[in-house]
Amino acid sequence: MTPEDLDDLLNAKLLLENPGLAARLTSVIGMPFEKAFAYLPEKWSKTVQEITRKSLGQALTVALRTMDSADRGRPKKSLHKWLAATSGGIGGAFGLPALAVELPVTTVIMLRAIADIARSEGENIRTVDTQLACLEVFALGGRSEGDNAAESGYYAIRTVLAQQVSEAAKYLLEKGLAEEGAPVLVRLFATVASRFGVTVSQKAAASAVPVIGAAGGALVNAIFMDHFQNMARGHFIIRRLERIYGDDAVRKAYAGL
Repeated sequence: MTPEDLDDLLNAKLLLENPGLAARLTSVIGMPFEKAFAYLPEKWSKTVQEITRKSLGQALTVALRTMDSADRGRPKKSLHKWLAATSGGIGGAFGLPALAVELPVTTVIMLRAIADIARSEGENIRTVDTQLACLEVFALGGRSEGDNAAESGYYAIRTVLAQQVSEAAKYLLEKGLAEEGAPVLVRLFATVASRFGVTVSQKAAASAVPVIGAAGGALVNAIFMDHFQNMARGHFIIRRLERIYGDDAVRKAYAGL
């Protein structure tokens, strides 16, 4: 591996293994982040899972349709962050109940931002493989309740998702997204949502603090977007290197850094 590619791999690892979302949100709400969860209603976790699962399904069907697969320029990071901030500002103005409306919009914007980064790293966003790789990004940087430390690293999460992604790819190649409720897709969305829901809960907790308001909601969403753009950048750098050097070689080099 060239020195330049090793540097890229190191940058990817730093992004993927040190997300720090909660710490950044703490600076916005001005209190220990754990206290923010006290403002969430009881049984909020179940509500988040349902909202996130539906948001992922909707996003996958609409977010990639209008993107030009031939455009390989620099990703429009600032534009997507601004759009997410605008969505978050509207949600912040109406409080926590607005999450069910705001999150699907934000998720579509985020998936477009993720696809934009994928495209800049040489991916063809019209292929099922790349579209599912974009969906995988939502599982990064968040741990499900059953995880231990060994199951929360980047390659551990990809291993957990591998079989479901493979089954979903086969299904989508044969039938497309016409049957969104197919069991193979429901399982994948549920697995990704269990991890994405962790970060959504953190975002919701920050937004639920009474003083946050529209301006704070916009900032929370901008940080939320930046978090997943970083996850996407790391993920698609690694996929680019895997296309050059092979999966095993990149994984070994990643472990050795």
